[in-house]
Amino acid sequence: MLTQDQLDKYADVMLWGLKTSRGRYKKNEIVMIQFDLEALKLAEIIHSRLLDMGLNAVMRLAMTSVMEQNFYKKGDNRQLVFVPPGQKELFENLNGSIHLRAPDSLTHLSDVDPKRIGKALVANKPLRRILDKREDKREYGWTLCTLPTLELARQAKLSIKQYCKQIVKACYLDEDDPVRLWKDIYREAFAIKGWLNSMDIDYLDVESKNISLRVVPGKYRKWVGISGHNIPSFEIFLSPDWHGTEGAYYADQPSFRSGNYVEGVRLIFKKGSAVKIEAEKGEEFVKKQLSMDKGARRAGEFSLTDKRFSKIDKFMANTLYDENFGGRFGNCHLAVGSSYSATYDGDPSRLTSKVKDQLGFNDSALHWDLVNTENKSVTAYLKSGKSVVIYEDGMFKY
Repeated sequence: MLTQDQLDKYADVMLWGLKTSRGRYKKNEIVMIQFDLEALKLAEIIHSRLLDMGLNAVMRLAMTSVMEQNFYKKGDNRQLVFVPPGQKELFENLNGSIHLRAPDSLTHLSDVDPKRIGKALVANKPLRRILDKREDKREYGWTLCTLPTLELARQAKLSIKQYCKQIVKACYLDEDDPVRLWKDIYREAFAIKGWLNSMDIDYLDVESKNISLRVVPGKYRKWVGISGHNIPSFEIFLSPDWHGTEGAYYADQPSFRSGNYVEGVRLIFKKGSAVKIEAEKGEEFVKKQLSMDKGARRAGEFSLTDKRFSKIDKFMANTLYDENFGGRFGNCHLAVGSSYSATYDGDPSRLTSKVKDQLGFNDSALHWDLVNTENKSVTAYLKSGKSVVIYEDGMFKY
């Protein structure tokens, strides 16, 4: 597992992520730490540092796998949609969240009806909207990370030592000053985003062995990423106009979701929606997830990761790491489900539901990142008629 020195550095990086995701925090503001049981040591360090910063720390222990299984199997319809008293009030006053994930099981919900999971997600959607609006007003920021567990290592087919090594090098915890390196990456990514946002792109053409996809960025969009929200995060992404998604997408990277293992997801998009859904493993689960609500079959995010930033070169059985895979060819991922209002090129606080709908920002209780690590080229076709290859061989062509 991680050493005390690595945990201290991890805490430094997480607090950098929290501050970067929003900006300066004022004394007496409220920050929630939500943590799995195996993340307790890191939670204790961060709790102490938040107090030193003059912030009010709210601690929330996440449900264990046994609790989650009991909840989805035993809960009746009222219990599945139950929102505890005070939760809405907390979210309306929350200034930050730090999520420390250390799952003790990835498959405990494999025999739970996905519709029951979807029902609970939909019931909590209003709470997420509260935080989204607060974030748009820069009243709230968040970050998250993953800690190594025996279950993660087992599902990734790695030893716990190998798994720890991936986390350490991905987050630069083996460096004397990891925060300085994160600041360097932040500056480099800022330049790439500026280059991408200087182009007036009509559509993107994504081509690989198993992908032939057109993605339309849409009006009033900007590329964002490496913002402190996820540790680690090397992706640069936007939320496209879902109406313009056409063609075939394939996820060669497996994933775990709601206790289910999924592999080889293939989607065919027509007029913005996935009209054909296939998977080499877990197909029935995928179809149910993409039937969760009207927006679950639509694109909510398109992302690219530059292999020069990411040191992740192993499947980690964890979306946070797998969506930031570097390896030989970097990766792209397409998320089905909800969009990110942060990719709106304007004041996000003025992005009403009506405006979102008009601009093609997708709305859904689902957000599922489907990752492709094949060698690919991404070409931007500009409104001027010119074309520019923006990504090739796992790197931005900046």
